[in-house]
Amino acid sequence: MQPSGTALFVVLALPFLGAALTPLVYRILGERTAYFAAAVAAGCLAAVGALYGTEGTVVVEWIPSYGVELAFYVDGLALLIGTLASGVGVLVFTYSGGYMHGEPGQLKYYATLLAFMGSMLGVAFAADLIALFVFWELTSVSSFLLIGHYQDTESSQYAARKSMLITVAGGLFMLVGFVLLRDAATAVEGVESAYRLSGDGGMLHHADAMVDQLRAEGLFVPVLLLVGMGAATKSAQVPFHIWLPNAMEAPTPVSAFLHSATMVKAGVYLVGRFRPLLLTDEWTLVFGVLGLATMTVTAILAVGASDIKELLAYSTASHLGLIVAGYGMSNYLGAETGAFHILNHALFKAALFLVAGIVAHEAGTRAIDELGGLAEDLPLTAAVTVIAGLGMAGVPPFNGFYSKEFLFHAVYETAEASVADGGSVLWWALPVVAVFGSVFTFLYSIRFVMLFFGEKPDELGEVHAPPVAMTAPAAVLGALALVVGLGGVTGTFGVHLTPVEEFVKSVMESSLAHGNEHKFSYYLPTEVTPWLIMSAVTIGVGAVTYPFFDRIRDSVRAVRGVDPLRANWYYDGATETLDRSTVIDIVQTGHLRTYAIALSLATSALTLGAYAAASVSLPALELAGLAPALLVVLGVAVVGAVAVAAAPSHISGVLTLSILGFMVAIFYILASAPDLALTQLVIETLVLVIFLLVLDKLPAFYGTVDRVRAGRDAVVAAVVGVTVTVTVLVSTAATPHDVIAQYLLTYAGVPEIHDPIFVDAGGGGNVVNVILVDFRAFDTLGEISVVAMAALSVITLIAMRERGETQ
Repeated sequence: MQPSGTALFVVLALPFLGAALTPLVYRILGERTAYFAAAVAAGCLAAVGALYGTEGTVVVEWIPSYGVELAFYVDGLALLIGTLASGVGVLVFTYSGGYMHGEPGQLKYYATLLAFMGSMLGVAFAADLIALFVFWELTSVSSFLLIGHYQDTESSQYAARKSMLITVAGGLFMLVGFVLLRDAATAVEGVESAYRLSGDGGMLHHADAMVDQLRAEGLFVPVLLLVGMGAATKSAQVPFHIWLPNAMEAPTPVSAFLHSATMVKAGVYLVGRFRPLLLTDEWTLVFGVLGLATMTVTAILAVGASDIKELLAYSTASHLGLIVAGYGMSNYLGAETGAFHILNHALFKAALFLVAGIVAHEAGTRAIDELGGLAEDLPLTAAVTVIAGLGMAGVPPFNGFYSKEFLFHAVYETAEASVADGGSVLWWALPVVAVFGSVFTFLYSIRFVMLFFGEKPDELGEVHAPPVAMTAPAAVLGALALVVGLGGVTGTFGVHLTPVEEFVKSVMESSLAHGNEHKFSYYLPTEVTPWLIMSAVTIGVGAVTYPFFDRIRDSVRAVRGVDPLRANWYYDGATETLDRSTVIDIVQTGHLRTYAIALSLATSALTLGAYAAASVSLPALELAGLAPALLVVLGVAVVGAVAVAAAPSHISGVLTLSILGFMVAIFYILASAPDLALTQLVIETLVLVIFLLVLDKLPAFYGTVDRVRAGRDAVVAAVVGVTVTVTVLVSTAATPHDVIAQYLLTYAGVPEIHDPIFVDAGGGGNVVNVILVDFRAFDTLGEISVVAMAALSVITLIAMRERGETQ
C-alpha cells in the first residue's frame, strides 16, 4: 500500500515546528517544556505508526527542469529508525523533565533536541541523495550544540568540536561519493532521477546495472570507500571512535538519545540502506573487517573505562561495530543480524544510559570504582540494569543474545564458504575475532551489572530514590527488552512473537537485493551448532576470567597509556599542529587587508580554473562598432580608475572613485535604460555621502606604503580585474534561442482580456519592477531580509557601543 503523504509531512515537519515554538512554550511552561517536547515526539510516533503496513515513494518536485526532487521512501528500515527516533524521543523528553531540573540552557536544549529528532527522521525517510545529505548534516550541527550544552566548560567545548570535525569531515567524503553515484546513475537505463536512491526508478532497484556502470567508469571502489567513510565517522567506527566517549560531556538524556537510538544509528542505517546496491566481495572485506575491528577494539577499551558513561560510550561503538560487521556479511544472515541488533541495541543501551543518569543524579558520582551495592537503594533501577546489562552481554534468553548468535552464524558461514571457494584460510579469523571481542563485551557488561550488587562503599553515602519521570522511561525500555528476549523463549516452543518477527523481517528485506524475500524468526537453540559453541565459549571464557577483571582492566589502561597506541594522540597532535602552523599565522593576522586578499585570490583562482577546465573560449572584442559617446564614457571611466590608484588621501580617492559610478549611470542612459541610470545615480550619491561621513572619523592621509605591499596589491587587483572581465565577456557572449527578455515583455503587463483577479501575468507597466516583485519575488524578498537583518545588527551595535563588556 502506498504511504500517506500527509503522515510523512507530519513526521518530518512536526519536530521542526515544535522547535520553532519552544521559545514561546518555555516562557509559559518553564521546565515543563519537557512534556511539550514529549508530546511532539508522541505525535511523530503516531504519524510513523500510521505508515506501518505501507511501502513506497512520495515525491515532491523541486527543480523539475534539472530533475531535482525531494523524494521520501517508506519501508521496514525507514520505519525502524523512525520508530526509534520518535519512540525513544518520547521517553527521553519525559526523562529530561526530572533530570534537567535546575539545569541551565533548557530552552536551547529542548529546541535543539527537537530539531535533532526531526533531522534524524529526515535521514530515515529520505529517498534521494540531496535530502539525505541535508538531513545528515543537520544531525551533525544539532548534535554539536547538544554535546556542547555546557558551553562554559572546556571539556564540553573540546567534545563538541571533535564530534563536529570528525562527523562533518566524514559527511563531506560521503558527499563526493554521492556526486560520483549521481554521475553513474545518469547513464543507467531505468533510473528515473539521477538523485533517487530508493523506491521505484531508484538506484537500489537497478543495483546490478549501477554496479556494472560504476565498474566500467572505475568508480566502484572509490564510491564504496567514500560512502563507507561517511558511515564510519557517524557510527564511531575505528579509528573514528574517539569522538564518542568525549561526547558523554553532554547531559545524560542526550547521550541516551543520540548515542543509542539515533545519531550513531545514522551510520549503520546508511550501511543497511546501501547494502543492496554495493554488496560485493569488496563490500564484505571493507565492512566485515571494519565492523569486527571496531567491535573488538572498543570492547577492550570499555573494560578499561573508569566512568560509567565512558564504559557505555565504548560499548556503543562496539555494538555498532557488530551491526556493521553483520551488514558486511554477504549472506541473508548479515541483513538479519544488522536489522535485529539495531532494535535490540537501541532497547538495552537507551535503558542503560538512563540508568547511568539515575546513578549519577542520585549517587553524585559516575566513577566505577566508587559505586557498588546500589540495588538496596534503587531496586527497580537494578532490575532494569540486570535485564539490559545481560542483553548487552549476549546472555540467553535476553534480547542481545539472539542477534549476536546471528552474527556468529553469519561470520562462520561466510568464512566456511570463502575457504571452500578457494579463499585464504585467513577468512577463519572472522569468527575467531568475533568471539574474542564478545568475551570483552561480556566482561564490561557484567561489571556494569555488578555496580548494583556487592558491598556498598562507605564513602558513597545515602542514595535517594529518583523521581518517577526518570524511573518510568528506563522501566519501559527494560520491559520492552525483556519482552523481546522472552519472545525467543516462547519461539522455542512454537509460540512466536509475530509482530516483532514480521517487523524485523521487513527491516531485513530492506537490506536485501530488490525483490528478495526471506522469513525471519528467532528462538533459543535446540541443537548444537558451531555458532552455539561460539556463544558458549564466549560466556564460558568470560565467566572464568571475570574474577580477574581488575587485572585485565589495569592492563588495558596501561596499554592505553602508551601514546602511539591511542587514536586520540594522533587527533590531538594533528589539531595542535594546525593551530601552531605557519600557514595559519600567515592567513589569520587579524587584518582585514589579509582576509580580503585571501578571499579575492581564492575566488579568482576557482573561477578562472573552472573556465579553464570547461575549455571556455573568449568572444572577439568589437570596439569599432561602439558609438563615439560610449567610447568617451569608457575613456573617462578608465581615467577615473587610474586616478583612484594615484589619489593621495581618502577624500580624493573616494571622490575620484565616484567618477566611475557616474560613468556607469551615463552608460545606462546611452543604453536606453533610464530607470537603471536613476537607480545608479541615487545609490552612487548615497554611497558617496556615507563614505564622506565615515572618512571624517579617519586620518586624512594613507601614509607611506612600501613597494612590496603596493606591488602585491597591484597583482591582486589585476587578478580580480581579469576575473571580472572574463566573467562579463563569457556571460554576455551567449545568444540563446529562447530569449527570456521576450517572455518577460509578453507577460509583464496587463493582458487584454483578463478576470478581476489573474495570476498568468505580472499586471505592471514597468517590466523591471515586475521582474523584481513578481518574477523574482522570492529573490527580492531574500535580499530585503538580508538588508533588514544587517540593519538590525547595526542598530544593535550602535545601541551597545556605550556599554561595557559585562553589560
